Amino acid sequence: MKAAQARVLLTGATGGIGQAMAQALVRGGACVMLAGRRDDTLKALARRIDPGAAHTVCQQADLLQPQGVASLAAAAAHWGCNVVVHAAGIPAFGPLQAIPARDMGAVLQTNLLAPMLLTQALLAHLCAQPQAQVICVGSALGRIGLPGYSVYSASKFGLRGFAEALRRELADTAVRVQYLGPRSTRTAFNSAG
Repeated sequence: MKAAQARVLLTGATGGIGQAMAQALVRGGACVMLAGRRDDTLKALARRIDPGAAHTVCQQADLLQPQGVASLAAAAAHWGCNVVVHAAGIPAFGPLQAIPARDMGAVLQTNLLAPMLLTQALLAHLCAQPQAQVICVGSALGRIGLPGYSVYSASKFGLRGFAEALRRELADTAVRVQYLGPRSTRTAFNSAG
């Protein structure tokens, strides 16, 4: 699909990778629904990458809440999205014994369950499009487990498995599924602070 034909729902739009993707998509001519938890941050990003507001819309959503996933799916379908990019993600780095259970749950909810639920909620809409894509932004840590990354790796291994299985499940439809596993990036996500 050419960028000019794409109406992209981008979760995690205000994160480091999300911002770079949003900017590249808008430069390429795509229309982008910027999704994230903070409306003010989304609007600031939209003003920076699309001053005329010709290619962006903002949609506040908390993917840790079932209603956040449902409202985002409804807004994206109504807007006519034909590409979903799951770029939202949160870290949990350190020894397993030091990670609180609530943090484990938040990582699995954000990095794995929310993309699954959002895709499920949009699937009928996507399958009705002439062309559609689901892109899961994972990590190199979704292919190799390293000490200190057990929880994060589990979420990204799961996302990779979800994408691979869904790709095969939708092979006879117009929906294409991809998993991207970037290596470490220079973003606040990977900073020590």
